[in-house]
Amino acid sequence: MTKYALTPGTPRTVLRGRAVLGTETLADATVAVEGTVLAYSRPGTGFQPRPGDRFIDLAAGEVLVPGLIDLHCHGAHGVDFSSAEAEDVRAGITALYAGGTTTLLASLVTAAPDALLRQLGVLAGLAEEGLLAGLHLEGPFLAAARCGAQDPQSLQDPDVLLAGRFISAARGHLRTMTYAPELAGADQLVDLLVAHGVIPSLGHTACSPIQAEQSLARSRRMLAGAAASAARPTVTHMFNAMDPLHHRAPGALASCLRAAKAGAAVVELIGDNVHLDPVLVATMFELLGAENIALVTDSMAAAGLQDGEYRLGPAAVTVRQGTARVTATGAIAGGTASMLDLVRNSVRAGVSLVEAVTAAALVPARVLGIEQQVGQLVQGAAADLLVLGPELELRRVMRRGRWLSPAEI
Repeated sequence: MTKYALTPGTPRTVLRGRAVLGTETLADATVAVEGTVLAYSRPGTGFQPRPGDRFIDLAAGEVLVPGLIDLHCHGAHGVDFSSAEAEDVRAGITALYAGGTTTLLASLVTAAPDALLRQLGVLAGLAEEGLLAGLHLEGPFLAAARCGAQDPQSLQDPDVLLAGRFISAARGHLRTMTYAPELAGADQLVDLLVAHGVIPSLGHTACSPIQAEQSLARSRRMLAGAAASAARPTVTHMFNAMDPLHHRAPGALASCLRAAKAGAAVVELIGDNVHLDPVLVATMFELLGAENIALVTDSMAAAGLQDGEYRLGPAAVTVRQGTARVTATGAIAGGTASMLDLVRNSVRAGVSLVEAVTAAALVPARVLGIEQQVGQLVQGAAADLLVLGPELELRRVMRRGRWLSPAEI
């Protein structure tokens, strides 16, 4: 990702008021934007204004937060990232930016290898333009017993030669890949992914607790050995597409929870009140800590639109009352909520705003190793920020120093 630098002499936009800075909320924060970068982000007492500064004082009840980051997004606003052409994907990304998700990975669902290779190339081009932070491949090395909305006909055991072709097609932009650790060849897949800078993400699995524990430990060990000591494996939309936690058969969940609690893994939670009950989301924040959770949307083409008929990769999807399901099987087929919806839902469930923002911005940035560039309001980071109202409704969005929603006034 681009490293942002200050542009001396550029007129600054200075926002003053309540803001989430790091792991606390300050009532008197000052955040100065210079070009595409945050030039100042601290309490206002030490700020030195200069001629040309344009001041914006937040209204009562408003709060400034960093732009949100989605690690698991299959599309939105009528665009399916698994099949759309570059121009349509570009339009979908732009719409997501305007809704407060200022950084994202484009996720692909399981499909035939040739289709995946083609679409990885399409999306890699958009990553090279700086529109995407990278790509996430959800399959095809997943368990048929827990395929969810994935195409069961295209699932297969891990094949390192095919995985190598995926990595090459992504041209260095494949950042995460979901896999089932019980499949033959999973260990070799983990080794290959880490060697190429790809974060292994355990998911769509029916594995045992021991298999999950060993695979997460292997991923963690390999990441540390690859000079990425701060990197951690992730768990793809934990609870979904996994065996439920049973007192005599705890499945992968027991090991995923223990790893996250120990700070050895980051778990994705789809906090849209459809995939997970809000009480469960609040419980995970309390038990695991926000620093071990990444809120994700798992959104598909219907996100931001009305109920109707859509597609998720090769599957036809029907959306009714905001819930997307594979038309043929009834399996839940991704989400329709935004990242900001997840923040609001979490706060309404009892999670603090700081914790919700941490899981929706800072933790995803840490997973990608770009937390000094995005995910928090710190000096030198990209000027990505949201102004939210008293009900955490979106008032304004800035990305890379440019107001997107509404137009600058």
